[in-house]
Amino acid sequence: DGELYAGTMNNFQGNEPIISRSLGSRTLLKTDAFLRWLSADAAFVASFSIPGDDKVYFFFEETADEFDFFERLLVPRVARVCKSDVGGDKVLQKKWTTFLKAQLVCSQPGRFPFNVIHHAFALPRRDGGADFYAVFTSQWQAGRAGSAAVCAYSREALEEVFEGKYKELNKESSRWTVYSGPDISPRPGSCYMGPSSDKALTFMKDHFLMDGKVTPIQGQPLLVKTDVTYTRIVVDETRGVLGATYRVMFLATAEGFLHKAVELPGGSHIVESIQLFKTPEPVKNLLLAPGKGILFVGYSGGVLQVPLANCSLHRSCAECVLARDPYCAW
Repeated sequence: DGELYAGTMNNFQGNEPIISRSLGSRTLLKTDAFLRWLSADAAFVASFSIPGDDKVYFFFEETADEFDFFERLLVPRVARVCKSDVGGDKVLQKKWTTFLKAQLVCSQPGRFPFNVIHHAFALPRRDGGADFYAVFTSQWQAGRAGSAAVCAYSREALEEVFEGKYKELNKESSRWTVYSGPDISPRPGSCYMGPSSDKALTFMKDHFLMDGKVTPIQGQPLLVKTDVTYTRIVVDETRGVLGATYRVMFLATAEGFLHKAVELPGGSHIVESIQLFKTPEPVKNLLLAPGKGILFVGYSGGVLQVPLANCSLHRSCAECVLARDPYCAW
C-alpha cells in the first residue's frame, strides 16, 4: 500500500527513537517522545508485517524504567501498532493510538537472563500464524567468555500478553504498578476503526506497557552456544526424505562464521559451521532466496552467495546420517 513503517532515531544526537508511518496518503503517525513511550536509548533490530494481519511488530532493546535496579538494566521488547490507526482528533493528534510494548523473556533456570537482543526473524506458518526467532546475549558477560541464545516466540504468545493487564506509573511514588481499575473501551492497543473518546485516548497515553512477559516456545531457549555472539538469524523450512518438515536456523556470528542448526525433538543441533571470511569480521545481513537453495550474506566488502546445503562434504552413508542435515540424504 506504499506506506513506510520505521523504527529509527528522529535526530542526529541519537536520543529520540520513534516508530513512524509515512509516505502513504494517510496522516503521518509517530510515537510521542514527550510521553516516553520509548526510552532514549531504544535500539531497533527488526520489524515485521505478517500477511493477513492488521498489525506491525517491532523488536528492540531499551533501558527498563519499570524495575528498581542498581545499574542500567537492558530489556528486550516487542512493540505493536495497528495499520488501521489514524491517530487522535484532539488528544494524540498525529500520534499512534494503538502503540503497546511488552518484555521478551529468554533465559535458563539459575542463569543470568539473555537480555540483549541482536536480531529477529519472522517465519510464517501454514496455518496463517507466525513464529518469531531472535538471537540474544547477556549484558552480564565480558568479551567472548559469554554465551549466545536463540529463543522463538509464537504470535499467539505475543497476542496473549498484549490482551492482558497493563502497567501504569504511580505519579506519587514514581513506581510502576499493575493497573487494576475499570476496563476502558476501546481497549488500548485494539485495532478499533471508529473514533475514540478523549477520555479513552488520555488513558492510552499512560497505558502502553504490558504487565505480562512474552515467554518463548517450550519455555526455554532453542539453542545456547558458548564463546560466540550471533549477529543475524534466518530460518528455513525444508522437507526431509521421509516427508517430515524440519526448521533450519542459519546463524551469523560477530567473527564471520555461519552456523547451521536444525531443530530436532531432543533439541537443536548444529550440523555445520562455515568460516565465511579469511579475516574475522561481523556479518551485516542474511537473506534467504526462496526456492533457490541459496543464502545471501552481506558484509562490509560486499555480498556472498552460500548454498543452504553442502552435501558433497559427506563421503559415506554413515557420515551423512551422523551429520543429521535434513537437506542431505544418501
